[in-house]
Amino acid sequence: MSIDIQEAIKRSIQTEKNAMNFYQLGARQMKNTDARRVFELLAQEEREHAGHFYRIYRGGDMPSLEAFLDSPPDNESSWIVSIARAIDGDFSEQKALELALEREKNLEEVLLETAAKIAEKDVREVYELNARETRNHYLLIESEYARLMGMVHESDIDTFVRE
Repeated sequence: MSIDIQEAIKRSIQTEKNAMNFYQLGARQMKNTDARRVFELLAQEEREHAGHFYRIYRGGDMPSLEAFLDSPPDNESSWIVSIARAIDGDFSEQKALELALEREKNLEEVLLETAAKIAEKDVREVYELNARETRNHYLLIESEYARLMGMVHESDIDTFVRE
């Protein structure tokens, strides 16, 4: 199956911006300092991911990366719709982290599926890099979720097993 590489890259830039906006909006709602810091870090990393894609985008229809990323959120994107619903409902750090886990898992799958369809090595490598970084986001969120919920952290498991 052939895909239009430049259109896929453009969509990926938009997705990373949507993810960045998701984390920015979520962070503003959080009262828990550590959870807020995780979302702020993730927002910054999503901005960097957009930059990875922007560097390989050859279309001339996009303003500078900074201007694009600083534009208002796309309120129709599934990322923004999901966090907006959480904010309008009974918002909690737990719900925001659960949403983030779901979003990151889905994004990793899409990035890997797209990478598998790309013949150009340099473009495929950008998708694979972003998939790995997205996987790391999932693990970071999972760890923060466990901490917030008072679960045993993976680094403490040996202590509990020996006792």
